[in-house]
Amino acid sequence: MSGRLYNPMSLDNCSFLVTGAASGIGRATAIMLSRLGAKLICADIDKAGLEETLAVLEGTGHLSQVFDLRNIADIDKWVIDACASFGRLHGLVHAAGVSCIAPVKILSIEKYREVFLINTESALALAKVFPRPKVYAGSNGSIVFISSAMALVGSSAAVGYSLSKAAIHGMTRSMAIEYAKKNIRVNAVAPGFVKTSMFDKSKARWDEEQAARVEALHPLGFGQPEDVAHAIAFLLADTGRWITGTILVVDGGYTAQ
Repeated sequence: MSGRLYNPMSLDNCSFLVTGAASGIGRATAIMLSRLGAKLICADIDKAGLEETLAVLEGTGHLSQVFDLRNIADIDKWVIDACASFGRLHGLVHAAGVSCIAPVKILSIEKYREVFLINTESALALAKVFPRPKVYAGSNGSIVFISSAMALVGSSAAVGYSLSKAAIHGMTRSMAIEYAKKNIRVNAVAPGFVKTSMFDKSKARWDEEQAARVEALHPLGFGQPEDVAHAIAFLLADTGRWITGTILVVDGGYTAQ
């Protein structure tokens, strides 16, 4: 009998692309996956943040890629070129995203289209290029999108953000059916309020009473980026090998009420 403990969440010999890796959930996910043995392409528009992330990853062979996901037409070439030097991928995590807090009456076309572009259209473009032979390692593929509890419940001034994340849910389910024949699973994680820089920007608009009221909506309190990273790792690893087309809600009980 082998003396080595079995770990169904081991990601040894697996490679992943993580967008939004310079901060927040993306950084926490990159760190978590590296601890589980994965090799990573870490992508973000924030070069300094990426360097900070790479400095704390475990293992070797990780790659940093500065890229603006608003350049949808260039995503195919960028991913293929990155894999040419890095190696093919077993999965990807689209954690990059932007917030949008604006009542409908002042929500501009330019604003909600930019949010949709980064949060949703880039997710589709990344998933579209993933099955390509030059990108996909060819077995046990897994794609994880980051959605939001705001795609499941209503909230004032969240229309622009909610529409971008709700679209992720429909895309996840339909893509899961289409990609099953390629042995690629497609899932999404929908967090509640997580203590990230994006959260800090929202909280800055609240007074103490508002902050307490929002936190009270989470029976387990506000989340940490690591809480979401755990769920993402679960879906990428063999622990999620019979899960596809699902939205895993990780929200401290926010949507249970």
